Amino acid sequence: MRQEFKGIGASRGTALGRARVRLPHALDIEEVHIDESQVEAEIAKMHDAITHVRSEMDALRGRLTGALVKEMGEFLDLHALILDDPELIESLDKLIRTRLIVADYALKLQRDKVTQIFSAMDDTYLRARVDDIDLVLSRILAALHRQTAKVDAKVGEILVAENVAPSELQELVDQGVIAIVTVMGSMLSHTAILARSMNLPLVVGAVGVLKTLNDGDTIVCDGGTGLVVVEPDAADLRAHRERDKAYLAEQKQLDRLRRVPTVTTDGVEVLLYANAESNADVTKARRLGATGIGLYRTEFLFLQSLELPTEEEQFRAYRDVVLGMAGRPVTIRTLDIGADKADRTGLALRNEPNPALGLRGVRLSMMRSGLLETQLRALLRASGYGPVRILVPMVSSREEVVQVKREIERLSTMLREEGHAVAAQIPLGAMIEVPAAAIALSTFIKLVDFVSIGTNDLVQYILAVDRNNEAIGNLFTPLHPAVLKLMHQVIRLAQKHGRKVSVCGEMAGDSTFTFLLLSLGLREFSLHPTTLLEIRQKIRTANIASLEEHGKRLLRATSTAGIERWMNQYGGMEINPA
Repeated sequence: MRQEFKGIGASRGTALGRARVRLPHALDIEEVHIDESQVEAEIAKMHDAITHVRSEMDALRGRLTGALVKEMGEFLDLHALILDDPELIESLDKLIRTRLIVADYALKLQRDKVTQIFSAMDDTYLRARVDDIDLVLSRILAALHRQTAKVDAKVGEILVAENVAPSELQELVDQGVIAIVTVMGSMLSHTAILARSMNLPLVVGAVGVLKTLNDGDTIVCDGGTGLVVVEPDAADLRAHRERDKAYLAEQKQLDRLRRVPTVTTDGVEVLLYANAESNADVTKARRLGATGIGLYRTEFLFLQSLELPTEEEQFRAYRDVVLGMAGRPVTIRTLDIGADKADRTGLALRNEPNPALGLRGVRLSMMRSGLLETQLRALLRASGYGPVRILVPMVSSREEVVQVKREIERLSTMLREEGHAVAAQIPLGAMIEVPAAAIALSTFIKLVDFVSIGTNDLVQYILAVDRNNEAIGNLFTPLHPAVLKLMHQVIRLAQKHGRKVSVCGEMAGDSTFTFLLLSLGLREFSLHPTTLLEIRQKIRTANIASLEEHGKRLLRATSTAGIERWMNQYGGMEINPA
């Protein structure tokens, strides 16, 4: 019988195949108590399972070859760090001792605690890291019962599972898996990132699918829309063939755009930068012809260990990104972390009542002794290997820009005296994601060389809507008159003073908003590499003169509904002067 599930499209592509169902190791773990005399044996059982998982991961690493050593090795390193976290092991031991419970239930309680902490995080990317912890705990749970996560799939099958580790993907593809559907996960998880780089269709968040499917059921899944259909009918099969045909044609067309300029029909050049957080992103950005890196996130360096990364560790990471882009500019954002995101390093305040309005971004960097200096020294040293731009997050006042600028000048002089090569000119930029920075931009625009609009936070702060709160999720929209007018104001002010301006939030990588952003005057986009060619294609159909003329009407809109009407009329179609 036909059934339909709606998940989240995490890696584009469509697939038709038989389902290979992998049930969770334990859907419901009961609270089972033990006697005090059994505690040490239960703890030893837990430690034995952890040791077993370490051996599994070492064996997997040994089987990696070629490019997979680099890409999947990074994920395995992260999972190994989680596995070796003394805080995790101590917490599990303590739960077994104090609660007198079995190891399985201790794992469940620890997982619930971690999920609660990560779910409260403001940053979507960092919130998605709970998947990595979940996958490690699932491996330990499987080892406790000596279960195996091996699928033994057949060619042409679609794996349906609770979650999938990034390190499993290549083995699954080698076995013939053509797509993956998961109940958990997010489009920003490591699994999703790697699936996109492998062009493997992936749907996440397909709630309820495991309760329905059986091995061998025929399913259709669309990694673009997130639609999953069980036992498709004739109409579904026709639709799948059309989507598959259109997708293949689109990919062939996009491949031709790798080396063509990003120029509109009336000859206006638009610069496409890439957002990046891994070496794989940097490699892909260069291969697809990105102008440079418009946003390199440094948070991951600070989340990999209990210890803060040293100047030398940061320098090597930043230098490698610069070398990877081979002369194209690399914009590296200073640490944008705070609240419960950095508890393991001891950087942030604990139990902040409102993390989104608390000690984060540049505020944290300037308050914690030596933190900003160490990172700036590493960035300045990396500038000797290629063009580096420094981007400061969560700016809210002129004073913050002045302080960072003085530090850069002081440290540049110091490093040159120490014999390090430091670029003569290192552009400094400010993230415009706090309304105060947008409104007061005129007070510090001459102190910076460029600005980058972070639409994710800007929308949240302008509308006073928590983007992670499902109860008011319908209120979170960039298509609000106040949002567009403030963005337009920032873009025009920056251009008036000869400063470059880009958008690096989710809007930049969504082709739905491409014409809207162009009509506001934007000429630089910074987006995830996976959408770069799609945005390039969209821009090459645009006519700037027509868009700016129609944009006057957009800025006169008095409601979200009015902006949506503009989008329906002008935002998704080719606009030419004729």
